[in-house]
Amino acid sequence: MSFLRASSPHAHSALTTARVMQWVLLATLPGLAALTVFFGIGSLINIALACIFALLFEAAVLKLRKRNALIYLRDCSALVTAVLLGLALPPYCPWWVVMLGVFFAIVVAKHLFGGLGYNPFNPAMVGYVALLISFPVEMTQWAAPSTLSNASASFPPIVESLTHVFSHDTLDGYTAATPLEVLKLREGLTLDTLYTNEAIFNQARWAGVGWEWVNIGFLIGGIFLLYKRVFTWHAPVAMLATLTLCSFLFYDAGGSQSAGSPLFHLLSGGTMLGAFFILTDPVSSAVSNKGRLIFGGLAGVIIFVIRVWGIYPDAIAFAVLLMNFAAPFIDYYTVPRTYGHNRAHRVTKIKE
Repeated sequence: MSFLRASSPHAHSALTTARVMQWVLLATLPGLAALTVFFGIGSLINIALACIFALLFEAAVLKLRKRNALIYLRDCSALVTAVLLGLALPPYCPWWVVMLGVFFAIVVAKHLFGGLGYNPFNPAMVGYVALLISFPVEMTQWAAPSTLSNASASFPPIVESLTHVFSHDTLDGYTAATPLEVLKLREGLTLDTLYTNEAIFNQARWAGVGWEWVNIGFLIGGIFLLYKRVFTWHAPVAMLATLTLCSFLFYDAGGSQSAGSPLFHLLSGGTMLGAFFILTDPVSSAVSNKGRLIFGGLAGVIIFVIRVWGIYPDAIAFAVLLMNFAAPFIDYYTVPRTYGHNRAHRVTKIKE
């Protein structure tokens, strides 16, 4: 009989790399929608440019490597990297900033290590950190939320947005400090005073105007991916739980030395994007469930430490890259031993 000739396992699934990547792209839509509502079309422009550059760089490198570009482009991995980088960048970034970020992500972080499945670091975060270190001015010009009552304007119209992106005209009239930046630069004010005086807080519900809804949007997308079993809950839950615990311990009842409430840290910056879309990268994260708990927990600690005592208001990218570096060591001590062996053996991840 024909089924006897088939090798095990006999279970079949339509789950492919392309399908998983498509689900990830779909899951980013709630967060992207919130970014667009509160910060204008800047993130849409970022993503459109990043996708174009990612496909061009991917095709060029594949041609240099004498690979069939059409086959590899269909897995949508380059698009996922581009979208994640575009979401992380400040809206209305100059086109050349987006191009350089995609170059570092696709060419340096991905293909120089062998392509999809061989990259030890998350490509999108490599591109983001390279830009943050090289162009700190462009990477800290976040648009002001459109619903902020003291903002000089809601957000720039389409023509002005494209003009700024392609000619690098100033966008100062539309920029504002993020909630994490306001907290870091409060100059000894108590949280109660800060929340009363700063419009970005007193016009918000839980954290900061716009940012809380952006994080809720990415949380919804992350729950969708958990439902689809794209990844397990261990790393994101461990990161969020550790970040919550650290912020609770240093909350200080909202005094002048307070590091911010747990809800503030969970709904500010790129917390939910990092927890559900960056930290869960199957290639650069830990392998076992125990390892993922350690991986996510340590990432949460690093995020909190850099946010509170470091020079960068947000710390998702640095925490992820540091944990990517530590992932092989975590795997070495957490992956179960092979049956019949007394000692753990080095882990070799499955390549795509």
